[in-house]
Amino acid sequence: MKAKQFLVIGAGRFGSALATTLYEFGHEVVVVDRSEERVERIMDRVTHAVILDATDEEALAKLGLNTFDRVVVAIGNNLEASILSIVAAKNRGASYVISKATSEIAARVMLKVGADQVVRPEHDMGVRVAKTLATPSIVDAFPLGENYEVIEFQAQRNLCGKLRDLKLANRFGVEVIAVNRNGKLELRPGPDFVVSPGDNVVLIGETRALKRLRDHFARVSAA
Repeated sequence: MKAKQFLVIGAGRFGSALATTLYEFGHEVVVVDRSEERVERIMDRVTHAVILDATDEEALAKLGLNTFDRVVVAIGNNLEASILSIVAAKNRGASYVISKATSEIAARVMLKVGADQVVRPEHDMGVRVAKTLATPSIVDAFPLGENYEVIEFQAQRNLCGKLRDLKLANRFGVEVIAVNRNGKLELRPGPDFVVSPGDNVVLIGETRALKRLRDHFARVSAA
């Protein structure tokens, strides 16, 4: 996988976790923050860390924003600073800006001023956990864009057998992309692959299609 270049604005908990993980995955990561303490804390765990006020458009421009694959505005609860950073980044050539928001209203504002994508970590994690709690068979779930999701469920006896016989695509409109059996991953299993009880099955599909599947799991569990 070709290494990408990321600029992370803000070295708080979210920004630091994002930046250091991307760096561990082999990508080039530059972090900027106005706090000297935060920069010193992260400088040995990323490619480069700079003390910089990202709302200062001239200072931000010196980083060469057009060279980054993604710019992530990971500022905490300061909406004004986030907005100014988004505008500054887009004005200075950033091709794709992702911003962290703490509310739906903030997310809408960020999109209007130029953010290409907005994430709401606490909200998204809450939804993700709720889905797994509401349907015990669901091991994990996360969104993939606006209208698609990936879910992982543990196969019960009533959803086992050959994939061709389960007809998940016809019944629910979802596609099996992997099966994890005792730590061994089977990618894109064929129609004759047999799903056994306890297998973790990874599916992709439209959100509404996966909702039908979750509703089915809930009915089966309640029966």
